[in-house]
Amino acid sequence: MSIENELKSRTEEGLKTNIIAVTKTFPVSEIKPLIDYGHLHYGENKVQEALEKWSDVKNNQKSLKLHMIGKLQTNKVKFVIPLFDYIHSLDNVKLAQKISFEQKKLNKKLKIFIQVNIGDEKQKSGINKKDVSSFYEKCSNEFDLDIIGLMCIPPAKTDMKNYFTEMNELNKSIGLKELSMGMSSDFLEATIHGATYIRIGSKIFGERS
Repeated sequence: MSIENELKSRTEEGLKTNIIAVTKTFPVSEIKPLIDYGHLHYGENKVQEALEKWSDVKNNQKSLKLHMIGKLQTNKVKFVIPLFDYIHSLDNVKLAQKISFEQKKLNKKLKIFIQVNIGDEKQKSGINKKDVSSFYEKCSNEFDLDIIGLMCIPPAKTDMKNYFTEMNELNKSIGLKELSMGMSSDFLEATIHGATYIRIGSKIFGERS
């Protein structure tokens, strides 16, 4: 599919690209202007930092959406479910089972992305491409998770376009509409190739110390 046809298709389907402002390491005082401006989506990598920064803020502003975009350990899930609205890093069955258990306890369902190891990198987490469909079925049917899309972080210093295209095709083959990919360095390419959620940190808040 050409870029023009892809963008036209997304428009016809009513899809849009949501910007997740990645706020890791930045204090609430630096995030507040963006909150006051009306931006809704924010991303954190570490659970403890998110608890300290966002608990009071989210209690006071219910419309804000918090995204867990870092690797999630099973022992931290019980803290994630009450505070977060999205998880972008579901990458194994044990984690899926734990999320399901904690969600039932609180009667709250988060929107979840399955992390895909799109570059088959040994050092990265994520479901193997050939296993994504069966993993999705297990998470949806056995664990009753609200899987809304796939997520990837392509190999560094490569042509991201090929990986983004492959992710878009894989996402559609499963019948999912949301797609989480793209960061400050490659968000334009990701958006062109179907991303509906992009993670932007330094382009918004500046470089981290």
